[in-house]
Amino acid sequence: MRLLERLRQVGGAAVSARAFDGVDVRVSRYSYLVSLLPSRIIDDLGAGVRLARRRFASYTPDPASGGRHGLLVGRPDTFAAIGAAGDERGFAAFYHRCRLVTERLWPTLIEPLRTREQARHHVLAGGDPDAAAAWRALVDEPIGHAIADAVGNDLVRGVIATDALIGTFARVDEPSLRQNICFLYHVLGGGTGDWDVPVGGMGSVTAALARAAVGHGAEITTGAEAYAVEPSGGVRYRIGDQEHLVRGRYVLAGVTPAVLAALLGEARPPLAQGAQVKVNMVLRRLPRLRDDSVTPEQAFAGTFHVNETWNQLDKAYLRAAAGRLPDPLPCEAYCHSLTDPSILSAELRDSGAHTMTVFGLHTPHSMFDGRDPGALRDRLTDAVLASLNSVLAEPIQDLLMNDAHGRPCVETTTTLDLDDALAMTAGNIFHGALSWPFANDDDPLDTPARRWGVGTAHDRIMLCGSGARRGGAVSGIGGHNAAMAVLASL
Repeated sequence: MRLLERLRQVGGAAVSARAFDGVDVRVSRYSYLVSLLPSRIIDDLGAGVRLARRRFASYTPDPASGGRHGLLVGRPDTFAAIGAAGDERGFAAFYHRCRLVTERLWPTLIEPLRTREQARHHVLAGGDPDAAAAWRALVDEPIGHAIADAVGNDLVRGVIATDALIGTFARVDEPSLRQNICFLYHVLGGGTGDWDVPVGGMGSVTAALARAAVGHGAEITTGAEAYAVEPSGGVRYRIGDQEHLVRGRYVLAGVTPAVLAALLGEARPPLAQGAQVKVNMVLRRLPRLRDDSVTPEQAFAGTFHVNETWNQLDKAYLRAAAGRLPDPLPCEAYCHSLTDPSILSAELRDSGAHTMTVFGLHTPHSMFDGRDPGALRDRLTDAVLASLNSVLAEPIQDLLMNDAHGRPCVETTTTLDLDDALAMTAGNIFHGALSWPFANDDDPLDTPARRWGVGTAHDRIMLCGSGARRGGAVSGIGGHNAAMAVLASL
């Protein structure tokens, strides 16, 4: 097996980098947490991937109080602190219902596809009398209905709703249900929806998988840019000025469906634009909070939600849909180094330094149309920092470490950057629109590739990355399923 990688290192978006000159920190440059990587894949490959569980799920400052109160998920008395004590039971019941679906569906992601009706029957076969209602809430009806029925507080509703909107430009009540698919993938991992920190940074996951692949006989060639794919199994690529042709019985493509179409000389499929901005920072220390009942170590250990109440999320969407940058920008941050300090040098660890990653929502790729990319990147950076400052007790800018050139350690990645650097079409972090982790009832499942959700219009060409059905994350699921389809075809 030969792997052709366009870049100088393997991993695509799942890489670590020393992004700031003279600062000994390895940041996960694009992706940052792991939830959808099945342990069976790691075990079968013998890959030394290590993941660490975060101490808290999330903390959300209440913007209505100016950040002086908030919700710390993982501690039972915090609902009362934000005046939403009545929602504690509904919050827990909502996620219990989610698990009636996710615990049954999770193992099926590395099995041949079920149809929608077969998947529903599989969920109901778990025997819980609430399973049918849980399926309707997650799969049949806009997820916003179930959220609004479960809890009443604006902030608590928003905490739940964010998982339906990350990287997906939608409203929670859209009849398209694309927000439901996004939500399902965010609560599906392991059947529980836990999100873990990759020890050593995201690049350590890629490196472990690459070592395992080489150990099993794979040949990895980096700096090899494919420029044409033949339906018969030929791949034309260049390394520098030299052009090459390699042929195989099957071609597994880890690119977006739009990129694959271009390589095949076919019409580009419909696009689903990305809608996020990511900011990596290195701080001299964690910022102080306005809420003195929570320590910064608690607040930033999980996901730190900023200006993501139910109403703020909807207003941000409407503003972005009108071509304007949301104000305030809904954001969520976390500090990798709180769970895994190994990404910092010993000197930085001793100094109290930390990394912070911030993910901004509702910044669609279409915002770049006709605008200066650099100027818009600067505006997005300012919007992220301003959103953080609206709930912190001190400006985040005052805590930024400087690099060897005296520049603040801030790196902003936009959808345009993802398209340019990684060929992630329209900056979509999922390689395109997410699909349900099951087939439509009338989908033909008459070939191994189709049965495993990796098929294309060509029998010898399969998708093996996030563009495959059941793709869309740092998971390995697309690759596993493509390999199973090949084995079933031999």
